[in-house]
Amino acid sequence: MANPPDPNASAPPEQASFGYRDVPAAEKAGMVRQVFESVAPRYDLMNDLMSGGVHRLWKNTLVDVVNPRQGEKFLDVAGGTGDIALRYARDSGPKATAVICDISPEMLEVGRNRISAAGLQNRIACVEGNAEALPFESASFDAYTIAFGIRNVTHIDKALAEAYRVLKPGGRFLCLEFSECQVPILDRLYDFHSFEVIPRLGKFTAGAAEPYRYLVESIRRFPKQEAFAGLVRGAGFGRVSYRNLTGGIAAIHAGWKI
Repeated sequence: MANPPDPNASAPPEQASFGYRDVPAAEKAGMVRQVFESVAPRYDLMNDLMSGGVHRLWKNTLVDVVNPRQGEKFLDVAGGTGDIALRYARDSGPKATAVICDISPEMLEVGRNRISAAGLQNRIACVEGNAEALPFESASFDAYTIAFGIRNVTHIDKALAEAYRVLKPGGRFLCLEFSECQVPILDRLYDFHSFEVIPRLGKFTAGAAEPYRYLVESIRRFPKQEAFAGLVRGAGFGRVSYRNLTGGIAAIHAGWKI
């Protein structure tokens, strides 16, 4: 006869995915922070090398979908180096402002330098914070974006709930993220590039392959297009949709706080 469970025994720790590994959920944020600490100085260069510059077109499309408007307040989460916020500031009227929130102080430092060089420090602020517990009041922003960052959070549902909370009624949520390539042959080429080429580029350019191996693995474990759209709906957003880019290698997910 089996022994009854010990009521005083502690429950096993909650697990979270870190690439192809499962790690204690409480440790994931720190591990992600270390990844971006190590790649911050070469992050933008590696994005160009890994995508052949295509990430720039994807980000331009994201900002086009945001459709910046005069006087709006915009939040870009996990946008440390400023790629999205700088595009937003340049495409919107002079009264529009942006806030970058990122968990990595090293990435934010790169962003501050780029913002200062562009002369936009009076319109773009940088704030260190976690996507799952944003340091902002409810109903503070007209638009929320997160580009290639939501797959790195520990609890996607919490990050989405926070996105909903900080948006004003009528605010729009946009997420640019790698997804499932849905074009035959291209999917095989993409897999080869991801697992064979990108880690080698990381080692040659940034001095470390392991952070880029994690980033590739995290893409494969991220929910596919329909599954992630379901999570966005579950957070309360309405008019949820997604648009595949480059055959589904990336996708823009959209939702409205109605």
